[in-house]
Parts: sequence; C-alpha cells; structure tokens
Amino acid sequence: MPRIAKKTVILAKLEATNGTDAVPTGALNALQVLDMSITPLDINTVDLNIITPWLGGAQKLIGTASVKCSFSVLLAGAGLAATAPAWGALMVGCACAETTGLATPNRVEYLPATDLLKTLSIYYYDDGLLHKLLGCFGNVKLSAKSGEAPKLTFDFVGLDAGVSAAANATAVLSGWKTPVAITKANVTDINIGCTYALGALTGGTAYNSTGMTLDFGNKVAFAPMLTTEQVVLTDRDVTGSLSLDLTAAQEVTFMATVKANTNQGIGFVIGNTTGNKIMLYLPAAQLLNPKKEEFNGMRLIGFDLQANAVAGNDEVRIISL
Repeated sequence: MPRIAKKTVILAKLEATNGTDAVPTGALNALQVLDMSITPLDINTVDLNIITPWLGGAQKLIGTASVKCSFSVLLAGAGLAATAPAWGALMVGCACAETTGLATPNRVEYLPATDLLKTLSIYYYDDGLLHKLLGCFGNVKLSAKSGEAPKLTFDFVGLDAGVSAAANATAVLSGWKTPVAITKANVTDINIGCTYALGALTGGTAYNSTGMTLDFGNKVAFAPMLTTEQVVLTDRDVTGSLSLDLTAAQEVTFMATVKANTNQGIGFVIGNTTGNKIMLYLPAAQLLNPKKEEFNGMRLIGFDLQANAVAGNDEVRIISL
C-alpha cells in the first residue's frame, strides 16, 4: 500500500540545550501546517576527480549533511490575549524573544533577539517514517495580503538525528486557532508615521493598500567542524513590501520620502476580536524602490521595505492581543 504525502505530522519543541533532543510530543507540540516539504539529507558531496583512460564520471564521497524542512502556519491568536499563540515556539526558534504576561491590554510580544538564542527539536513524520532534526534554527516570512489568510512561512535547518520507521504521532491541534481573512471587515488600513506603546498604535496616516509582506532575513547555516556540528544563526536583515493606493499629490510626497532616506513607523492590525488580534509594528521603516503597479485597472505604487532598528532588536514587533 502506498504511503500518502498528506499523512504528515510535524512536532516542534524548544531545546533546553542546543542540539539536545527536547523530545516533542503530539499531545503538546504538534503543528498545524500547510505548504510542507523536507530535504531529508542536504549533502555536501566530495568529487574525487580521478583521471581514467576512459570517459565518464568518478565516484563521489558523501561529506557533511544536514536536514532542511519548510512549512507554513496560519497567523492567528491563541484565543486568549495573555496566552502565547501556538506558533510562538517557532518564532523563538527564528531568533525572537517572546514576552508574555504583558497587561493593559493583555498581550504577548515577539521581538528580534541577538543573545540567548534558542534552538528547536523538530520531528517530521512522513506517513510511517520519522525524521529527527535537532539544534534547528530558521527564518520566517510573514504574508498578509488582501483576500488571503495571513500566514507565517518557516524554513528550518537542523542536525541529522537519523530516520526510523515509526507510526505517526497523534497530533493534538486544539491550540491552533482559525485566523481571519485579510478583508476590509477584519483589518485596519496600513498606518504610516505611527508610534507604538503598550499595545496601541497612535498618530500617523492610514493608507489604503493590498496588505504587506515581511521577511526576517535570518542568516542560517550548517557549520560542520572536525569535532562538532551545529546550526548557526549569524545575522538578520528584515525586509518587506507593500503597495499603496495614493493620490498624485501623495505619490509626490512619498517619492520625496524615499529620496530623503526617511525612517518612519508602520503599523498594521489584523483581526478585531480580543484573543485573535495580531498587530505588526516597524518603528523605523524605509520605503525603497518605488514602482508603478496595476491592480484591477487601478494605479498602485509598490515599495520595498527596509526595517531598521532604533535601539537594537526592535526593528519589527509582532503583538498577539
């Protein structure tokens, strides 16, 4: 009987010690995913380049190898404003700091981190075959575009901890909540020039748009040495994009903003209900590379985003309210 690609279960748990199996379980650490894929062995082969008196290739040696996996999760709250959402551990595995217990309003916040980074143990069950990835670091991309469901896409690199024939874990997914669609009724307009404090955006100007994307730009690599193998995360560069519906006068102003290297706050709120509201805030974003775009015959102006830090580790903030 063939194995079924859809019969996949993925578990992820933060490690107490980098590279030491945290032993995730289906009851506590199951992920509700879409767009999943795995590279079971990302191998660095060694070509021997042996010269022979005949044409043809030569044997290759299997060198160092890591494992990669990718998947997306839907961007929704936890159902309760003071509770970390189900995707929280994944953000921590992408060099973010998670702060819980914030009040007035109750919320959980995620900010980029530089120190005390935490890795993940990921179990990837592929219909009866278990791939174990340890010491995982990853990158995350966020997409919140009009007419779509908001989602986070993760790309993880981990140490190869082997494969084994094993029945899929039983996944308990009750902690995963349903997001809202990116529609007029469920979001605010993108606010440019705003500031953030204590779970609220103030000031700025709202602009009609088609939503936004963000890419944390984490630099993640497998670093094999003679006595150690590890996955390292060495830098990040948060970028993104958005498209705005501007008047002619507003477009003139924005072109001047681009030329002046202006940094300004950008905020965006997804959802209206406490427990399932997500706020995005970039305190010092640059608009770059303006381009003319057409949307259903309408003229939009697209921009790339460069998210800059103000005091460090603050170039993007994700708030679950």
